[in-house]
Amino acid sequence: MNTTTLISETKPVKKLHIPNWLNNCLTGDQNDPHNSLICRAFNFAYSLHEGQYRKSGEPYIAHPVAVAELLRDLGGDSEMIAAGFLHDVVEDTEITCEEIETLFGANVRQLVEAVTKLSKYNFSSKKERQAENFRRMFVAMAQDIRVIVVKLADRLHNMRTLEFLPPEKQRLIAEETKEIFAPLANRLGIWHFKWELEDLSFKYLNPIAYNNIKNLVSERRKDREGRIENVIAIVNHRLNSLGINPIEVKGRPKHLYGIYHKMELQHKEFDQIYDMAGVRIIVNTNDECYRALAVVHDAFRPIPRRFKDYIGLPKPNLYQSLHTTVVNSNGRPLEIQIRTLEMHNIAEYGIAAHWKYKEAGNSNNTHLSSDEEKFTWLRQLLDWQKDLKDAQEYVDNLKENLFDDDVYAFTPKGEVIPLTRGATVVDFAYRIHSEVGNRMKGARINSKWCPLDQSIQNGDIVEIITSNNSHPSLDWLNYAVTPSAKNRIRQWYKRSHRDENIARGRELLEKELGKNGLESLLKSDTMQKVAQKCNFVKVDDLLASLGYGEITCMQVISRLREENKQQQPEVKTQPLGETPLATTVTKTYKEINGNKYPICGIEGLMYHIAGCCRPLPGENIIGVVTNIRGISIHHLDCPNLSTIPGERLIPVSWNSGDSKSRNSTYPVDIVIEALDRVGILRDILGRLTDQNINVSNAGVKTDFGKPALISLTIDVQNATQFRYVINQIKNMSDILNIRRVSEVSSINK
Repeated sequence: MNTTTLISETKPVKKLHIPNWLNNCLTGDQNDPHNSLICRAFNFAYSLHEGQYRKSGEPYIAHPVAVAELLRDLGGDSEMIAAGFLHDVVEDTEITCEEIETLFGANVRQLVEAVTKLSKYNFSSKKERQAENFRRMFVAMAQDIRVIVVKLADRLHNMRTLEFLPPEKQRLIAEETKEIFAPLANRLGIWHFKWELEDLSFKYLNPIAYNNIKNLVSERRKDREGRIENVIAIVNHRLNSLGINPIEVKGRPKHLYGIYHKMELQHKEFDQIYDMAGVRIIVNTNDECYRALAVVHDAFRPIPRRFKDYIGLPKPNLYQSLHTTVVNSNGRPLEIQIRTLEMHNIAEYGIAAHWKYKEAGNSNNTHLSSDEEKFTWLRQLLDWQKDLKDAQEYVDNLKENLFDDDVYAFTPKGEVIPLTRGATVVDFAYRIHSEVGNRMKGARINSKWCPLDQSIQNGDIVEIITSNNSHPSLDWLNYAVTPSAKNRIRQWYKRSHRDENIARGRELLEKELGKNGLESLLKSDTMQKVAQKCNFVKVDDLLASLGYGEITCMQVISRLREENKQQQPEVKTQPLGETPLATTVTKTYKEINGNKYPICGIEGLMYHIAGCCRPLPGENIIGVVTNIRGISIHHLDCPNLSTIPGERLIPVSWNSGDSKSRNSTYPVDIVIEALDRVGILRDILGRLTDQNINVSNAGVKTDFGKPALISLTIDVQNATQFRYVINQIKNMSDILNIRRVSEVSSINK
């Protein structure tokens, strides 16, 4: 590294600490297209980011330089490196994607645009923003796999400098990195990105455990290295005596999160984890891999059921290697990996070892090539995400499909189907294709008929029996383990009741916007744009999803208002009645004169809302004079009123014109009966969050074979909002019944 003066045509001379490779590009032959693109991209980013600083205090351009260097170390081409320099200019400056294309070409524009966050768009929740970012990134990734590599390099450097952010933001970013980006690096086979992302996430999510393991590993390093060197000497001697000349035999330390994960998974203490380091043997050919395995098993005692052949059965990310665990001369277990140099390059660099962008002058060959076609999980992910509109559901599905597949089953024709551990026949059927799952009427495992909830084991041969007259059952939701299979089952039910859902969605919009003009609005270009913003192709798709409860009326109206504001900036001053939306907006912002008391009839008196019935604005109420706490406000149907003398009752009513009361919230206790499944409480809370409803208390009671009872205290503004929220929860597929605890009203599905 050195300090070099960088000259920009539009900015004053500045000094920046840069790596030698970049300095060589800047001072090298500018007629070389490779050098020229990198230099132009750097100088352009340098001039745009000048005057911007990171939280660490260093110039902002240091971050793009670090990202570009990570991409160069992976063997990235000049377009990738240029995108590394430019990946933040659209988000952080006034430069547009069109200008990027004009200056640097369509491929660089595509890379930059795909990794740019959607910070300039409005979303109803952080979860929706996150889901849309990932959705957009994966669509672009299918067109150019380099997109995700640029994004991973960006995330890795941000994680390396995370210490300068506030603790809460550190945890949020680290959690997302652990759940999405580290598994994604693993899926792409970029191992050294994966382990560093995991370790850095571990550092911020569990700093005490991180530091403890770090110190313990450091204390025992010398003893561990001595044992490894002894094993290496034995292996080298045995291999050479058989005429096998290994390219490399070296120790391989296990990263800190890997040790912690094994401790948690196996419920062991640090002293009980023996394979904190291993040995990697790199040879020349596949044949030598198996011969070396025989040598290892002859020199050391192999541990039963701890051998894995990833050469004959590669992982979905193309990883190949032989793994075996043996007991060394000290009586300690030791993992040994055996692979060829080509396999090692794929293990370290993953997808980078399979890029085909430099083929015979075809600079546009940036789609998945024949080698990358083996990444079937990406194709499946893109297929599954088409029907996932709910933000929480999309992110959950993404997490599930990024993690390692632990079980490998076979079709009768010998095709390998990777599955998550615990997956059932239902998951297997939907993993093959959604139509196979939808038409399944039975299954055989190893030629024997089996129930649909049968878990699949490694090496099972699974045959799915289909029929055109078969269709999914709601019971399958209890059989399926993977969110993707459960989503496909729900999607079938939505499609099979599509007309009913469209009618219901239309009815919900009619209640919110009014009947007049609704038909013309639904047929308008405005509504078509709203549907597209909600990730639907047609307005009918939007209505069906609304009717099913996949999206909420508030989300649709929010998008409608955004679109209306773009088309009619002065909508608030327009006369009432031009469109249903104009009416809604005007009423919302209309200034209403009223007194400052939320309840009429007790002005100036002390009062409180009765805890027995907790009435809401919009419901019929009555006041009761108490001895100590002033006036107690009850629901008119409160059963406790029957014991109150008539002289203590005061007629009261809600003041609907009070602006203060519209900003107040009132607690309501509800009990929800739902199918007992993993994630049901999370899904309900997510639906409430979409409505900006606060939950002040929550509890769950379960009993085997019975529905789950979920008790919630929610804060709402009035009875109308409460009814709307109840309807949104009722529309969820697994909800059986909802009731208000006060027993004033009961809402049955």
